Amino acid sequence: MTAAGGAGRGAEPGAGVAGSAGDRGLLVVGDVITDVVARHRGPLAAGTDTPASIRTVAGGAGANVACWAAHRGASDVRLLGRVGTEAAGWHERELVAQGVRPQLVVDPLVPTGTVICMVDGGAAAERTFLTDSGASLRLEPADWSDALLDGVARLHLSGYLLFSEPSRALVTVALAAARARGVPVSLDPASAGFLAELGSERFLALVEGVDVLLPSRDEACLLTGLADAAEAAAELSLRVPLVVAKQGHEGAVVARSGKVRARVPAVRATPRDTTGAGDAFTGAFLAALLAGAGPEDAAAEGCRAGARAVEKVGGRPPLPS
Repeated sequence: MTAAGGAGRGAEPGAGVAGSAGDRGLLVVGDVITDVVARHRGPLAAGTDTPASIRTVAGGAGANVACWAAHRGASDVRLLGRVGTEAAGWHERELVAQGVRPQLVVDPLVPTGTVICMVDGGAAAERTFLTDSGASLRLEPADWSDALLDGVARLHLSGYLLFSEPSRALVTVALAAARARGVPVSLDPASAGFLAELGSERFLALVEGVDVLLPSRDEACLLTGLADAAEAAAELSLRVPLVVAKQGHEGAVVARSGKVRARVPAVRATPRDTTGAGDAFTGAFLAALLAGAGPEDAAAEGCRAGARAVEKVGGRPPLPS
């Protein structure tokens, strides 16, 4: 395999920055995906044509988080991901254009992951995914180097990494390396569907040692068996020091030590495509933490970014002017 982008192989929980005074970087480890976004109005017509507006854009939960963090002011954002040879150059250019330093491992055997995003063109702009994870879930411990953490104040892991054996092993290695350096780690569960297949107890065992968990409402409820997202966030905060549950148009809940500490309101928006809204929240949240914000203020930044994300097509922020 080869590496693109010059990559080699391989305080209070949730607040402030860790490491030495000069460490300001954010390292994101996760999926880099080619998204095919199809916006249709009304139900799909089985067996015939359904008119739609279709675009191919760069995506992936991990990559989206990195781009939104850079967009919201983080000055040194890096991304470790795995792509196929057919799209490596394009994805690298897209990341660089967003202000992210790509550390892309190029897989010679498997193509870049692809997701078909079917977006209802109605008022909710709700989306359904058809996912071929491709090379993204073939990240493995051999792709990791502890040098990736040089100058890094925070490590963020995409939850998609937990849904294959090689990338689960990478999570274990990365977590251990971060803990050894005192670098706080955040993780976004990423997919309620894949999470249900993995199982909540197995997931929680795999993320032991994570400092910040950023589930969606559905993911928080699935992980706890509770119907109320705020109660679920509080329950999860007995296992993870800081839990921030994203609730879409209802804002976010910040929980710690078994209690809800804050309820952050959503920002009004007119949705066009909800793809990547949670990634936008996470990226902005992490950028705010790096800038010294507390969890509640960082969650407010996340809500603002999420609102901007749903007003555009695709999961990435607008390119810098």
